[in-house]
Amino acid sequence: MPDTTNPLSSAFDPAAGSILFIGTATVLIRCAGFTILTDPNFLHRHESVHLGYGLHSRRLTEPALSIEQLPALDLVVLSHFHEDHFDRVAEARLDRSLPVITTPHAAARLEERGFEGAQALRTWETHSMSRGPFGLGVTALPGRHGPPILSHLLPPVMGSMLDFTAGGQRLFRIYITGDTLTYPALAEIPRRYPDIDLMLIHLGGTRVLGLLVTMDAEEGVECMRLVPARTTIPIHYNDYTVFKSSLGEFQEAVHQAGLHERVHYLANGETYRFRIPPDRPGLTRLAAAAAQPSAPLH
Repeated sequence: MPDTTNPLSSAFDPAAGSILFIGTATVLIRCAGFTILTDPNFLHRHESVHLGYGLHSRRLTEPALSIEQLPALDLVVLSHFHEDHFDRVAEARLDRSLPVITTPHAAARLEERGFEGAQALRTWETHSMSRGPFGLGVTALPGRHGPPILSHLLPPVMGSMLDFTAGGQRLFRIYITGDTLTYPALAEIPRRYPDIDLMLIHLGGTRVLGLLVTMDAEEGVECMRLVPARTTIPIHYNDYTVFKSSLGEFQEAVHQAGLHERVHYLANGETYRFRIPPDRPGLTRLAAAAAQPSAPLH
């Protein structure tokens, strides 16, 4: 089978990308020759995660893939260090040299466990990498995992912006919310990063000690208005007993808000395939370089 994510492969299509929903907040993103895994959680149904301070949550679903079925990865994006986002399977079986882009708190915890590729980002910092003419920037964005009263109980969290480029020119932009509530700091995101193509929104209405710590249906709709994206895909909504707001509630709220045409729903194991708009500068640059092979693309 040809490697369609390798930009050196004749089968590679720079105008195509995909999102495979594995479960919880675990997603496999392929775009511009890069393969990215988010928040690796591969525990099985009925297994439990430890959330700290004696709190546990039981998994209700099976992951769509086992960790052994993953393709070769370029990096992992981790929103925060909780076991339902980086579980004991990931700790035991992921390559410890693999770059893991995450918060300073999570990077320190990963380094303690031998993950030498852990890369800490503070809010608005960017980690960049390249492969041939293609580039990827991962920027840490604001996030607040619950109300301030719980700040000492919950780990720091970040959202992420993934910017894919060709020849330094824009191809596609993906916003991953991370486990955040909707709060005023998120309004800075579209000011700095307009024209977001795709948002992966963490829902679930998770409650700790009775307090909301991830977006429920109403907050999800508010986030869609605050940080508009052309397409929104909900994730992190039905996999653990700690989730209290169902996908159905979000669907109803989206319909009531008149935003249903901007949402694409994925079940575990389903893939969303997208095309990069043909007028994007990166594709134009690639086409121009292909027409003049003697002028390399930088």
